[in-house]
Amino acid sequence: MDRKPEWLKVRMPGGERYGHIKTTLRRFDLHTVCEEARCPNVGECWGEGTATIMILGDVCTRGCRFCAVTTGNPQGAVDPREPAHTGRTIAAMGLDYVVITMVDRDDLLDGGAAHVAETLRSIRAQSPAILIEALLGDFQGHLDDVDTVVVDGAPDVFAHNVETVERLQRTVRDARCDLERSLAVLRRAKAAAPGVYTKSSIMLGLGETLDEVRETMASLRAADVDVLTLGQYLRPTPKHHAVERFVTPEEFDGLRDEGLAMGFRYVASGPLVRSSYKAAEGFLRGQLKKNAEAPPRAHRSLPVVV
Repeated sequence: MDRKPEWLKVRMPGGERYGHIKTTLRRFDLHTVCEEARCPNVGECWGEGTATIMILGDVCTRGCRFCAVTTGNPQGAVDPREPAHTGRTIAAMGLDYVVITMVDRDDLLDGGAAHVAETLRSIRAQSPAILIEALLGDFQGHLDDVDTVVVDGAPDVFAHNVETVERLQRTVRDARCDLERSLAVLRRAKAAAPGVYTKSSIMLGLGETLDEVRETMASLRAADVDVLTLGQYLRPTPKHHAVERFVTPEEFDGLRDEGLAMGFRYVASGPLVRSSYKAAEGFLRGQLKKNAEAPPRAHRSLPVVV
């Protein structure tokens, strides 16, 4: 199942803005999930002024079978200069919309939540007009850490990916991941900051059935998730989970329509769609601009849950 159909072929990346972003990233030694995860849309997104920056290092404490990011134990190592450094770098890159993601850091007491929040504040201070999406882990289910990010960091969008259907969670994601925990994280983000847009993603082609995808979509909608992305899983290396099938563009179109009927505010669904794909970003840009003149959102005071 490694031979890709025609609809998965993309152009080689290039262009002036793509080149500027790549050069700036190398100069400041920033990691991007665009490169680490070998995303097929890197040329398109960078060419239009969007990038996904990965913080807290490039070593993840989890070992999901779909992910190309290095797995290991950073043993608590965190660069205290990273928040300020990231803010300066993003300002130099001239981005309009940035996605800040992270490796899972189960070696840290708060999973890296305070570091993430500080990074988001630094970006906002140096690029006041930028729109920020935070694509984060589950913080081991410690929902007070979700509060730290959403309240103290105040992203425009909070994203957390469930990745796959319930039956395949243990075979696709790390054993420490769980669908119910992921749904709880998404619910908590919305409760902590009712004005934030929440977002999640499901990969297709891992062996799930369409009915299972629909069930997972319904669970996300019940958690009040606003935006959903659905895309084709592509195997990064032979040691990763195999592609069980290539889902057709027509099937993706059907799932998009079903998702909108469920009540999602936006559904980006297609073979090349990824969690931080610009199709969903375009919708979010428009909505966030409409909200720009609204009064600042109020955050509820929530109890600590550990």
